[in-house]
Amino acid sequence: MNQTSIFWPVMALVGWTLAVLLLIPYQRFKAVFAGQVTAGDFKHGESSNVPLVVSIPNRTFMDLLEVPVLFYVVCLVSYVTQNITSGTIMLGWTYFGFRVAHSLVYLTYNHAVHRFLAFAASNVVLVIMWAGLLLALAK
Repeated sequence: MNQTSIFWPVMALVGWTLAVLLLIPYQRFKAVFAGQVTAGDFKHGESSNVPLVVSIPNRTFMDLLEVPVLFYVVCLVSYVTQNITSGTIMLGWTYFGFRVAHSLVYLTYNHAVHRFLAFAASNVVLVIMWAGLLLALAK
């Protein structure tokens, strides 16, 4: 098993996070040019004047920086300890898929139950990855 294979889902999630990051200035500038907000509405983050279509990309980006940190750590620790298996890689891609699904639901039709299901599923995958690493290290 090529231990570095775990970095493909890691890099895919980084790429997705950066793509979502690009949506933030796009939506903000679009709203400013449309006269929906002023630059002052972003002086201390986002004021209550900022429409949801503008604030959701920022919230989605923040979501991609919170729990996924644990994904990055479990992948790195698994690599450093040489505990990458085909199962680890499969779980890494599954985690990536659920995080993308969560983001897409949030950025498009934003159905709370669908968004929650993708979020919960990604967290279950993450717990399985950590449990697998713990068991491998305990051997």
